Amino acid sequence: MTDKTMTPDEVVGRLRSGMTIGIGGWGSRRKPMALVRALLRSEITDLTVISYGGPDVGLLAAAGRIRRLVAAFTTLDSIPLEPHFRAARERGAFALTELDEAMFMWGLHAAANRLPFLPVRAGLGSDVMTVNPELRTVTSPYADRETFVAVPALRMDAALVHLNRADRHGNGQYLGPDPYFDDLFCEAADTAYVSCEKLVDDFHGAAPQSLLVGRHSVTGVVETPNGAHFTSCAPDHGRDEPFQKLYATTPWPEFAERFLSGKSEDDYQQAVRTWHEEQQ
Repeated sequence: MTDKTMTPDEVVGRLRSGMTIGIGGWGSRRKPMALVRALLRSEITDLTVISYGGPDVGLLAAAGRIRRLVAAFTTLDSIPLEPHFRAARERGAFALTELDEAMFMWGLHAAANRLPFLPVRAGLGSDVMTVNPELRTVTSPYADRETFVAVPALRMDAALVHLNRADRHGNGQYLGPDPYFDDLFCEAADTAYVSCEKLVDDFHGAAPQSLLVGRHSVTGVVETPNGAHFTSCAPDHGRDEPFQKLYATTPWPEFAERFLSGKSEDDYQQAVRTWHEEQQ
């Protein structure tokens, strides 16, 4: 079987400006932050980003890399609204397609199954239809003649996800309480890149349901210890709440200069360690 291991910068080398990029995880939980930071070190811009948004969206929005965002929300969980996303949205920095959480999920399912859309009841009678005038409804061809929202497929050029464990062939395992929708992101994309806390040779008889992502849907694998920082990646590590608060309350140029101006992920991790030492 093929060895698919890569570095974060090699992953970003496969991406291009103008792409549609899906980012897995949920809010401030198990986000592929090392890959997002590698993206910020590149010149790639003009992106359409599809995400259950968290600081991945905030970082890219603050850096001016997003042309359109497709999201159900953008939150830091313990901080309800992602502040850098909010600031960028308030100044009209990008277009926004805001979907109900269930509509978003079925858009992923449609893309993963290579369907143009899937019919759902979610969104009917709500302002989702008003703020997204491009959405259409369909009528059941059967006797019930019920009307549904036709949620378009959320197809992507590339997906970025983070898992607890992965092997060199692209199989990925989650160990925490929630799979989120990382498997659907991978299956909905033309290419998919999995970062992980640790590469393993095998999964030692792991429960099949924990083996979330299959190698058939993965293009590359990246070992990035603490690579979800500052989001959580249970049970490997929790959310770094003090650092998240710093991120949320620090002007973007100041935060970016101190923590994102290095040449590698190692530089970022060292900057974080230094900051924590200063707080003691």
